[in-house]
Amino acid sequence: MKKLVILTGAGMSAESGIKTFRDSGGLWEQYKVEDVASIEAWYSNPDLVQRFYNERRRQLENAVPNAGHAGLVELEKLFDVHIITQNVDDLHERAGSKSVLHLHGLLTQARSSKNPDQIIDIGYRDIQPGEKAPDGSPLRPNIVWFGEAVPAMEKAADIASQADLFAVLGTSLNVYPAAGLIHYVPAGIPVFLIDPKPVTVSTSHKVDYIAKGAGKGVAILAEKLKSLAG
Repeated sequence: MKKLVILTGAGMSAESGIKTFRDSGGLWEQYKVEDVASIEAWYSNPDLVQRFYNERRRQLENAVPNAGHAGLVELEKLFDVHIITQNVDDLHERAGSKSVLHLHGLLTQARSSKNPDQIIDIGYRDIQPGEKAPDGSPLRPNIVWFGEAVPAMEKAADIASQADLFAVLGTSLNVYPAAGLIHYVPAGIPVFLIDPKPVTVSTSHKVDYIAKGAGKGVAILAEKLKSLAG
């Protein structure tokens, strides 16, 4: 089976009702990024940060995977599918995708403030004010905030470098370091970009652009990929 690597972003989950951050009406209009999604915010106002992510977790509990998520699962019948996602929701997993790498962490997990490897599955419950990790440090969301390194980038780059086919879905490729993954994709392989809005990609690859949202976009992608399976 050919290895199909798919990079997904906020647009992947928008059809499931998960609010995006940068679009009109998005979360950044309600909160300043530096107040809720930076390591500085955690140190200066942890209660606000916890409240923000508790709200996101409650929202996620009521969301369901959309047709795009389901379509990517169907592609596993024809390809060795590896999903690299910038999203912190668990909708890929709930849809049934077998190989999902989260670049920016996962809402349904918490971790020690001291030890990034001490991770706890918390599901959709709130993290309570003052709640502690097993090592006694404050329990924080397992989210990679602005100002922090992205631990999974090395693994993501390795996966991208082994792709036979590469697709980008629901991300503008303007957020680094994730946007840089396109530069690890082998030269000459088919690259697809699914986004309802025009996206400018800085790459030498020839990009097949599909101007649709997640559900319809994945259906079109599947048709295009059928002739490339094998």
